[in-house]
Amino acid sequence: METREINALVDEISNHLEKPELYHALRVQSSIRSITSEFLKDRNFIEVPPVIISVLTDPLNHPVFDPTIDYYGYRYSLTKSMIFHKHLLTKHFDRIFTFSPNIRLEEQDKVRTGRHLAEFTQLDLEMKGATRDDVISLGEDMIDLFKRIKKTNEEDLKFFGRDLRIPAKPFKRIKYLDAYSEYGEDFEHKLSSEMKEPFWIIDIPLEKREFYDREDPSRPGILVDMDLIYPEGYGEALSGGEREYQLDRIIERIHKKGQTEEQFKWYIEFAKEGLNPSAGFGIGIERLTRFICGLERIEDAHPFPKIPGHLSL
Repeated sequence: METREINALVDEISNHLEKPELYHALRVQSSIRSITSEFLKDRNFIEVPPVIISVLTDPLNHPVFDPTIDYYGYRYSLTKSMIFHKHLLTKHFDRIFTFSPNIRLEEQDKVRTGRHLAEFTQLDLEMKGATRDDVISLGEDMIDLFKRIKKTNEEDLKFFGRDLRIPAKPFKRIKYLDAYSEYGEDFEHKLSSEMKEPFWIIDIPLEKREFYDREDPSRPGILVDMDLIYPEGYGEALSGGEREYQLDRIIERIHKKGQTEEQFKWYIEFAKEGLNPSAGFGIGIERLTRFICGLERIEDAHPFPKIPGHLSL
């Protein structure tokens, strides 16, 4: 790397760290972490440490670069999400959550969205024996943190000129295929831009998601899952739903995705021993900060943002 390039990066980072927007956004983000943690612990969730590298991680349903580490002859991946680990934990714990650092080395075209980082924190949670309705209800209750934020971070919201709305519950639910039929491929962005309050996209087609999302036994090809979408054009907030837990269904779904049992041999071995029905979701902390503060871009919610395709510290 040339000295000129190093100096440019140092200047860029220094200017970013000096922004008052970052200072106020991080104050809000700190409150988000403490309030959501308190909320979950009050509901008998146990916080567990995150997994940073593993022989097993989320395959995702869209292309990303997949860096691996050779460690004593074993191939480890950086954690894209803790989906498998949190499902395995429900064999021994009823309710768990973690603030999980996720590494998703997105392709450069994701920069234009203003809501993608290659490195971010996800509040990931899972509930043994829960249904989609259970986790939807929990997610809607968690949004009550807006009330707390309005009190604890009044000065920060004032700095951003943000009059944070408290959404009414229950949130509207829209079926994926209905939204697609009315708005076309870009329905999420169009609906997000139109709506004034958060809403759910439910019943997502099987081919649009990973193999671990549970297929509705009464509606083949439809998953018992959901996305929460922010209004005002801010896009996806969280994603989750019920999990496949039966061995034969897991293997069948792996094959349907064109994947191999070898790729997920560790998970299959645990499934042979028995997994529990469960449901959960993951919500991006930086995206939540961006929405609450009304930030134009997600970079202002992180002191050292990893922007897809850009040199970062």
